[in-house]
Amino acid sequence: MAVSSGEAAAMTAHPDYAEFLKAKVRLAPSLGFDIDPATINPLLKPMTQAIVPWACRGGRRALFLRFGLHKTSTQLEILRQSMMHAGGHALQVVPLGVKHEFFLEQAKRHPDVDLKFVNRPAQMEEPNKTGPGKKLIHLTNYETIRDGKLDPCLFTAAALDEAAVLRGFGGTKTFREFMSTFAGDDRKNGRKHAGVRYRFLATAIPDPNDCIELLAYAAFLGVMDVGEAKTRFFKRDSTKADRLTLHPHKEDEFWLWVASWALFVQKPSDLGFCDDGYDLPEIDVRWHEIPSDHGAAGEDRNGQARMFADAAHGVVDASREKKRSLDARVAKMLEIRAEDPSAHRILWHDLEAERVAIEKAIPTVMSVWGTLDDKPKEDRVVGFARGEFAELATKPVISGSGCNFQEYCWWNIYLGIGFKFHDFFQSLFRTQRFGQTRRVRADLIYTEAERGTRRELERKWREFEAQAEKMSAIIRQYGLAEQAMDGALKRSMGVTRQEVRGENYLVVHNDTVEETRSMADDSVDLIVTSIPFSTQYEYTPSFNDFGHTDSDAHFWAQMDFLTPQLLRVLKPGRDRRLRLRPVAHLQRAERLCAQGHRRLRLAETVVSRLLRPAPRSRARA
Repeated sequence: MAVSSGEAAAMTAHPDYAEFLKAKVRLAPSLGFDIDPATINPLLKPMTQAIVPWACRGGRRALFLRFGLHKTSTQLEILRQSMMHAGGHALQVVPLGVKHEFFLEQAKRHPDVDLKFVNRPAQMEEPNKTGPGKKLIHLTNYETIRDGKLDPCLFTAAALDEAAVLRGFGGTKTFREFMSTFAGDDRKNGRKHAGVRYRFLATAIPDPNDCIELLAYAAFLGVMDVGEAKTRFFKRDSTKADRLTLHPHKEDEFWLWVASWALFVQKPSDLGFCDDGYDLPEIDVRWHEIPSDHGAAGEDRNGQARMFADAAHGVVDASREKKRSLDARVAKMLEIRAEDPSAHRILWHDLEAERVAIEKAIPTVMSVWGTLDDKPKEDRVVGFARGEFAELATKPVISGSGCNFQEYCWWNIYLGIGFKFHDFFQSLFRTQRFGQTRRVRADLIYTEAERGTRRELERKWREFEAQAEKMSAIIRQYGLAEQAMDGALKRSMGVTRQEVRGENYLVVHNDTVEETRSMADDSVDLIVTSIPFSTQYEYTPSFNDFGHTDSDAHFWAQMDFLTPQLLRVLKPGRDRRLRLRPVAHLQRAERLCAQGHRRLRLAETVVSRLLRPAPRSRARA
């Protein structure tokens, strides 16, 4: 069997060192179970029948399936299979207004599933038994879990539908606390336990530009802790904890890691299936700019009068611009609406003052808002979806996820725009979905002072599409085989040894640990080295690279394989000269000397600017 030079180099590595290098490859573990393909619901689409075994095999997986790609059916079948395998209780968590979608899907395609909505443990039925037969899946909404009315750990398997809806629960802190409850980290009550055995989540568009959202999902699934993932893949922003920037040398590794536990699918052909019937309707986006009152532009922080109003100056200025322009924006909305007053449409807004203004201008409109009781809120959302009335006024944060409005509605009017791209993008696809028979229209109203906001939305839109395509390309390349992704990463393991000889010199390119291990004892007169600066630089894409480390501690763990070899080959009484960067590196090197590496002399050490510029040396004892 032919073996590549890289594989050969890895195979010759010391067993402990080889294991250390292999541990640098991080893919999501498989914590699930294999299923018999013959047991999969035959009423499901071929693509769905392929996804279910992948998710069950992983046991904790994310389904990022574009709108209309059968997330509902996929989740129901995954939970049914989980009950067949392990028994117990299954839980499907859904946003308000989405519950009926699951009951409709169950009646249409899932004869072996019963659904029951619960919001108290006392309402739960008897646990499922393993093996074939009809299985019961309990449904609840996010608010029930958030408010502590139902403990997720009562369930063997749980799935979160439209998991991105958690953004509306008060910000990132609440988002993480909700997720940690399923993962067994009950922060509210200070308890830690195993968590829900099988965990799944689904959403159409996790924002690839918001990496903290992806890390929260990984933590929910038990793939990797948020803190560990931040350290492994990202640069930190000292001004904002959750503003993350991928290390350039970690980008490919990061997205392959994500693809090991999350499935990004834009269309069936990403998985090798036919796209017939999966063409989304066109969307007609129309921007409507109205004038701003520059006379009310105000002053800057230094008291200087501003010449032009600009919402990008900050939250306060953006809020003032919204308030000043409300009447003009409502007037523009009515002008647009007058093109077809009887059409079914959604009037999207963000502020309560905007809702009140809409209701005043259009008395027949039905509205939903945050403090409205859950029952009338759900009734109105479902009623609009069924075409019972023509106009719904709602916020993207309330109705932007999970709702299917395409049967009767094709028109969206946005009374204003903001910087929350994810909420806007989700809301747009409530009508642009498979099954929509008309061209979808979106009218976005903004002011002259909000031109920067418009540019930002358009920029994020472009970036989203580009990143989503990158993830789909990974799936198209590697499919649903975890081994293929693992192999892709391990192909960068090992170094092809190269040497150049001349008169009085020999230059070798190799893994320095392996090369030094092959050298004779007491054979070197002087060692001069500039060690890669831990996580700061990576000179090659190989995992053998000392710069391909997650932290200073990880870097020194690899150095521990090299340092004894350097000591062994160095002649007695000779020097090893190190060039190091952080204070921690200097302290570590000093400890090595104190622990018996007495031939090592720090004759020249360059450290960070925080230290005095004079070189620091330590005499051999």
